[in-house]
Amino acid sequence: MVRKRKRWIMKKFLTQNWIILITGVIIGIAAILLTWLGNPANMGFCIACFLRDITGAAGLHQAGIVQYFRPEIVGIILGALVMAAAAKEFKGKGGSSPMLRFIMGAFVMIGALMFLGCPLRMVIRIGGGDWNAIAGLIGFVGGILVGIIFLKRGFTLNRAYRQSKGEGLALPVLFLILFIFSLLFPALFKASGEGPGSMHALWIVSLAVGLIVGAFCQRSRMCMAGGIRNAVMFKDFGLIMGFIAIIVTVLIGNLILGTFHPGFTGQPVAHNDGLWNFLGMALVGWLSILLGGCPLRQLILTGEGNSDSAITVIGMMAGAAFCHNFGLASSADGPTANGKIAVIIGFVVALVISAGCIGRKKS
Repeated sequence: MVRKRKRWIMKKFLTQNWIILITGVIIGIAAILLTWLGNPANMGFCIACFLRDITGAAGLHQAGIVQYFRPEIVGIILGALVMAAAAKEFKGKGGSSPMLRFIMGAFVMIGALMFLGCPLRMVIRIGGGDWNAIAGLIGFVGGILVGIIFLKRGFTLNRAYRQSKGEGLALPVLFLILFIFSLLFPALFKASGEGPGSMHALWIVSLAVGLIVGAFCQRSRMCMAGGIRNAVMFKDFGLIMGFIAIIVTVLIGNLILGTFHPGFTGQPVAHNDGLWNFLGMALVGWLSILLGGCPLRQLILTGEGNSDSAITVIGMMAGAAFCHNFGLASSADGPTANGKIAVIIGFVVALVISAGCIGRKKS
């Protein structure tokens, strides 16, 4: 009887969460495929890194090794947009503390570039054997737990309002136009001749993979921070299964291809300073909870017409520009002094916003 009940519970769980499991597997396959076709190792998909590269391609920072207009970002946003429109879920909305979101988006990027990756790259790095990412994972969970404390105390950025479809389409269309320009007039954009920015799959493949990932993430509500939040706050383990599926899929893919290299040293585009890996991702986790989603989720919501998420994405790009213009970003040699100061300032900003937005009247 007990065994039957356990089987029934498992069947019900899989029935309710099959889409998130499939999405996790698809993202894992996409990361392995794009790496095999040219993307940097352990970086088949990284929202922070790809936004940083696009920022560089637009000339907003001058770090020559990380400049390339990544088609994956355009694909993710457009894939989410098409799927949302098909499901009649595309709605222009926004106005929920846009300046605070911009600032938090910038500090999310500062934390991510301290760690050298977003939460998505964190799990991809773990699947590739980069044990430095485990310190990042612990920090990410810790930051989420801090954010949850403030959610439970009444943190709010206030409600979003209905806006025109044009408002919701603005950033997706802008990304699409800039991407088309990068193909038709490549001389207008910067492109790395060496380093991570010079490593990429064929643009049409990257775009197609991004479209598929964006579509599935829109349907499944995939969110690296949301999975942990839901598990802690609501005992809902659905979203977190997508998180685990990515790690397992990437691990299997690396084992098959012979690219699984476990250890702390010699990992691609990574450093082994455990403390600052931890703190960088703790800042990302805390702010992602306040923002209502990780960097990947912000792209998906942008595709659904959410201008608040669009502002957050622009904030992340501004953060990338600051990181590389003012020496905040880490490198394989480790974090910089300026980067450490910026992350500490980020925690102060997170605390001030968290405390200041408790119990505000929702209008």
